Amino acid sequence: MYAEPIENLIKAFSKLPTVGPRTAERFVFYLLRSGKKDTAEITLALKNMIDEIKSCEVCWDFSNASPCTFCSDTKRNPKTICVVAQPQDRETVERTGEYTGQYHILRGTLKPGDEGIARFLKINELMNRIQKNKVDEIILALNPDLNGETTMMYLERQIKKLKPDIKVTRLARGLPMGSDLQYADEITLGSALKNRMSS
Repeated sequence: MYAEPIENLIKAFSKLPTVGPRTAERFVFYLLRSGKKDTAEITLALKNMIDEIKSCEVCWDFSNASPCTFCSDTKRNPKTICVVAQPQDRETVERTGEYTGQYHILRGTLKPGDEGIARFLKINELMNRIQKNKVDEIILALNPDLNGETTMMYLERQIKKLKPDIKVTRLARGLPMGSDLQYADEITLGSALKNRMSS
């Protein structure tokens, strides 16, 4: 049993995703060994994040301004909204350099058969955006896993119920470049066939 401040910090680090008690313990003792300067820098960075970061009231990304830089950029197409689960997904899409519309961050996905959790996601906020603004296309850019598929099906139903004329699209999926056909699973191969393109 360590001193109480050490134990408390180990417990705090253990709450982070993929960080167990042993990893948390290593973090704490690294900070203790590295001295007060490094620890003070981390403490200051955490305090600044808590003080300065807020939710963008348009897309629900985390930002130090509301609306965020993406929502306030007049060069971006406001008629296309790319829906992603987390802010990190927005960053991944943005790095492609292929998308110039706006974003909406759900802050999670639905589990199959648990649509009651929808109220905890930013789905109502998305519907309000669609209702109030002229939107031509919604791109559903969620992971093609069970939760992502459940969420996309739910969103598509809700969007079509609200505005049937809006184009709802998904990211094309299929075989990655350089992959071996015999090792592809049925879902990936089926998606590749469905989204095939002419040569």
